[in-house]
Amino acid sequence: MNKAKFITFEGIDGAGKSTHLAWFAEALRKCGKQVLVTREPGGTPLGERLRDILLNQPMNAETEALLMFAARLEHIEQVIKPALQQGTWVVSDRFSDASFAYQGGGRGVKVAKLEQLECWVHENFQPDLTLLFDLPVEVARQRLSNNITLDRFEQEKDSFFEKVQQAYLERRNKHPDRFVVIDATQTPEQVKADLGKAILSINSPL
Repeated sequence: MNKAKFITFEGIDGAGKSTHLAWFAEALRKCGKQVLVTREPGGTPLGERLRDILLNQPMNAETEALLMFAARLEHIEQVIKPALQQGTWVVSDRFSDASFAYQGGGRGVKVAKLEQLECWVHENFQPDLTLLFDLPVEVARQRLSNNITLDRFEQEKDSFFEKVQQAYLERRNKHPDRFVVIDATQTPEQVKADLGKAILSINSPL
């Protein structure tokens, strides 16, 4: 079987995942795959409108979680599943693991509530592969310092990102079968080499 795959990139802000996502998608295309690159929150007209609200408008933590999953439901039904059904590989900058990390770990929304939303929005549907970019918070913050404008997540304190990072690792431990941790402290060339290994792994015949 060589069905289309759903691959997600995860990590704290400043981890460098977005920098390597385009390269990864192009590498897949060189392997003969049709590839759709998308993002969360976003990916649909409604999702992009919600993204602007989520990144810039202060709100209750549970409201934030609900809006994230509302945007995600549209994303899945309007973009991700149709593409996969047509044989197109989907590479997304964030998915539900980000909600468990940011709204769960960072904001303190109870995991049980997030699990209920996950079950409601995409029961029995998960990424085939999740690439988790891991690096110390202080390094990520230093990288973000070069940005002229920061959204309300990027403006959070180091303690927030420490909790987000811990939640990501807990999520990895819960789903080790689909997570691959990428050491984001490496040089760009070394990171690409690790991503290339991930492509070879997921592209191998079952």
